Amino acid sequence: VQLQASGGGLVQAGGSLRLSCAASGPIFSINDMGWYRQAPGKERELAARITSGGSTNYADSVKGRFTISRDIAKNTVYLQMNSLKPEDTAVYYCNADLVAKFSRKVYWGQGTLVTVSS
Repeated sequence: VQLQASGGGLVQAGGSLRLSCAASGPIFSINDMGWYRQAPGKERELAARITSGGSTNYADSVKGRFTISRDIAKNTVYLQMNSLKPEDTAVYYCNADLVAKFSRKVYWGQGTLVTVSS
Protein backbone atom coordinates (compact mmCIF):
# COMPACT_ATOMS: atom_id res chain seq x y z
CA VAL A 1 0.00 0.00 0.00
CA GLN A 2 1.26 3.47 -0.89
CA LEU A 3 -0.05 6.98 -0.31
CA GLN A 4 1.18 9.49 -2.88
CA ALA A 5 0.74 13.15 -1.98
CA SER A 6 1.05 16.03 -4.43
CA GLY A 7 0.10 19.65 -4.93
CA GLY A 8 2.45 21.50 -2.60
CA GLY A 9 4.43 24.52 -3.66
CA LEU A 10 5.19 28.17 -3.09
CA VAL A 11 2.32 30.63 -2.89
CA GLN A 12 1.86 34.18 -1.71
CA ALA A 13 -0.20 34.98 1.37
CA GLY A 14 -3.87 35.06 0.48
CA GLY A 15 -3.43 32.51 -2.27
CA SER A 16 -4.73 28.98 -2.66
CA LEU A 17 -3.39 25.48 -3.15
CA ARG A 18 -5.04 22.10 -3.54
CA LEU A 19 -3.34 19.02 -2.17
CA SER A 20 -4.15 15.51 -3.35
CA CYS A 21 -3.30 12.14 -1.86
CA ALA A 22 -4.03 8.87 -3.63
CA ALA A 23 -3.89 5.49 -1.94
CA SER A 24 -2.93 2.51 -4.06
CA GLY A 25 -2.31 -1.19 -3.61
CA PRO A 26 -4.33 -4.17 -2.36
CA ILE A 27 -6.82 -2.05 -0.40
CA PHE A 28 -10.01 -3.63 0.86
CA SER A 29 -11.53 -0.57 2.51
CA ILE A 30 -10.58 2.87 3.80
CA ASN A 31 -11.92 4.37 7.00
CA ASP A 32 -10.72 7.85 7.99
CA MET A 33 -8.36 9.88 5.84
CA GLY A 34 -6.59 12.99 6.98
CA TRP A 35 -4.05 15.70 6.48
CA TYR A 36 -1.46 16.55 9.10
CA ARG A 37 1.21 19.20 8.95
CA GLN A 38 4.57 19.82 10.54
CA ALA A 39 6.10 23.27 10.59
CA PRO A 40 9.85 23.75 11.15
CA GLY A 41 10.72 23.16 14.77
CA LYS A 42 7.20 22.07 15.69
CA GLU A 43 5.39 18.81 16.24
CA ARG A 44 3.15 17.27 13.64
CA GLU A 45 -0.46 18.38 14.08
CA LEU A 46 -3.81 17.55 12.61
CA ALA A 47 -5.07 19.93 9.94
CA ALA A 48 -8.23 18.10 8.83
CA ARG A 49 -9.81 14.64 8.81
CA ILE A 50 -12.70 13.04 6.98
CA THR A 51 -14.50 9.81 7.80
CA SER A 52 -15.76 7.22 5.36
CA GLY A 53 -19.20 8.70 5.87
CA GLY A 54 -18.05 12.20 4.99
CA SER A 55 -17.93 13.75 8.45
CA THR A 56 -15.12 16.24 8.82
CA ASN A 57 -13.18 17.96 11.55
CA TYR A 58 -10.62 20.72 11.34
CA ALA A 59 -7.97 22.34 13.46
CA ASP A 60 -9.22 25.68 14.76
CA SER A 61 -6.40 27.43 12.91
CA VAL A 62 -7.69 26.30 9.49
CA LYS A 63 -11.46 26.37 9.98
CA GLY A 64 -13.21 28.42 7.34
CA ARG A 65 -10.15 28.41 5.08
CA PHE A 66 -9.41 24.73 4.39
CA THR A 67 -11.80 22.13 3.02
CA ILE A 68 -11.13 18.40 3.07
CA SER A 69 -12.92 16.07 0.68
CA ARG A 70 -12.49 12.58 -0.70
CA ASP A 71 -13.27 10.53 -3.78
CA ILE A 72 -14.01 7.07 -2.46
CA ALA A 73 -13.92 5.46 -5.90
CA LYS A 74 -10.42 6.83 -6.48
CA ASN A 75 -9.15 6.23 -2.91
CA THR A 76 -8.12 9.88 -2.91
CA VAL A 77 -8.34 12.66 -0.35
CA TYR A 78 -8.03 16.36 -1.16
CA LEU A 79 -7.28 19.47 0.85
CA GLN A 80 -8.37 22.76 -0.65
CA MET A 81 -6.47 25.53 1.11
CA ASN A 82 -7.65 29.11 0.63
CA SER A 83 -6.60 32.42 2.19
CA LEU A 84 -3.22 30.94 3.00
CA LYS A 85 -1.09 32.57 5.67
CA PRO A 86 2.67 32.39 6.30
CA GLU A 87 1.95 30.33 9.41
CA ASP A 88 0.48 27.62 7.17
CA THR A 89 3.99 26.93 5.92
CA ALA A 90 4.73 23.28 6.69
CA VAL A 91 5.23 19.85 5.27
CA TYR A 92 1.77 18.36 4.79
CA TYR A 93 1.31 14.63 5.27
CA CYS A 94 -1.72 12.59 4.34
CA ASN A 95 -2.73 9.45 6.14
CA ALA A 96 -5.32 6.75 5.82
CA ASP A 97 -6.75 4.24 8.25
CA LEU A 98 -7.39 1.31 5.96
CA VAL A 99 -7.74 -2.43 5.65
CA ALA A 100 -5.35 -4.25 3.32
CA LYS A 101 -4.44 -7.94 3.25
CA PHE A 102 -6.85 -8.64 6.15
CA SER A 103 -5.00 -6.18 8.38
CA ARG A 104 -6.08 -2.72 9.55
CA LYS A 105 -3.32 -0.14 9.76
CA VAL A 106 -2.64 3.57 9.42
CA TYR A 107 -0.51 4.47 6.43
CA TRP A 108 1.30 7.77 5.78
CA GLY A 109 2.21 9.57 2.61
CA GLN A 110 5.66 11.02 1.96
CA GLY A 111 4.75 14.65 2.65
CA THR A 112 4.47 17.65 0.38
CA LEU A 113 5.95 21.06 1.21
CA VAL A 114 3.73 24.12 1.31
CA THR A 115 5.49 27.47 1.59
CA VAL A 116 3.48 30.67 2.01
CA SER A 117 5.38 33.90 1.52
CA SER A 118 4.34 37.16 3.14
